Amino acid sequence: MIRLLRSKILLALSLMVLVLTFGVLGYKFISGFTWIEAIYMTIITVTTVGFAEVRPLDADAKIFTVFLIVTSVFIFGFAISVITEYILGRNSLELLKKKKVKKQIDSLSNHVVVCGFGRNGMQAAEKLMAYKKPFVVVEKDREIVDRYGEDILFVEGDANEDETLLQAGIERAQYLITAVPDDAANLFIVLSARQLNKDLFIISRASQITSLKKLEFAGANKVIMPDKIGGDHMASLVVMPDLITFMDKLSMEGEHTTNLEEVEIEDFTDQIDCSSLRDLDLRRKTGCTIIGYIDPNGKYIINPEADLKLEPKGKVIVLGRPEQIQKLNDMFHIG
Repeated sequence: MIRLLRSKILLALSLMVLVLTFGVLGYKFISGFTWIEAIYMTIITVTTVGFAEVRPLDADAKIFTVFLIVTSVFIFGFAISVITEYILGRNSLELLKKKKVKKQIDSLSNHVVVCGFGRNGMQAAEKLMAYKKPFVVVEKDREIVDRYGEDILFVEGDANEDETLLQAGIERAQYLITAVPDDAANLFIVLSARQLNKDLFIISRASQITSLKKLEFAGANKVIMPDKIGGDHMASLVVMPDLITFMDKLSMEGEHTTNLEEVEIEDFTDQIDCSSLRDLDLRRKTGCTIIGYIDPNGKYIINPEADLKLEPKGKVIVLGRPEQIQKLNDMFHIG
């Protein structure tokens, strides 16, 4: 609709320029006016302001003036209507779009709220999309919202404000990722979010080491320093390049490139008897290998024994090729 209105505006502007050019040339060659006089007569004629003529008009000039007035009235009227329609239509579409986005956000629960859509926020969004995890991005830059708003749910506003976080459904969210470059802004976001949702799992970015404890004290469950991680990663590529490259391959994400999966024990309990890892027997059934177990208290066990007792609130970390992970998900209806 907007594209059609823009083409109409282009047509209206072209017709207006054509009328003005036609009027100037008409007065120049029909009445013998100078270029300045022709421009002046054309302007006062098409705008119908009623100023005096520069000189008396003969019969031909009067007929031309009548024709110019009638033509310009229709064309300028058409131009005004098109421009008005464009302005109202654009506002209406923006309003409808905002209502649609609000309805989609209101329907979400246990989703992720991402604050800031810079480099880190964008990477987080890409990862969440790859794993089909619902999320909402809070961003105050209108240009970014307009550029990516077709594919991502955005709330335009300052994440420091409670009202903005509430619009993003912070009360129903399960996770918050605050990736704003400024540590002070992240601190305020963490404080506000923790106040609005006590059960929220908050992951915050930090640029300075001195901000780590402050963010944790404010309520962040995890604090990530992207610059530190990047430096450690580059140094590790020097010390043990093949191992790090292998780990990078494992962490690749995408519809057909997932190599690691985190599965809750509850996903298995209603389908098979799984009191221990041996009972799951995922290696034989799917080809996937269990490389880790997380008990209900959050304790991590790497390479657990086959006789390890499983608890309903625990989780297993499985490793496999993409087709093996897919077989696991299909067999136990995961995801």
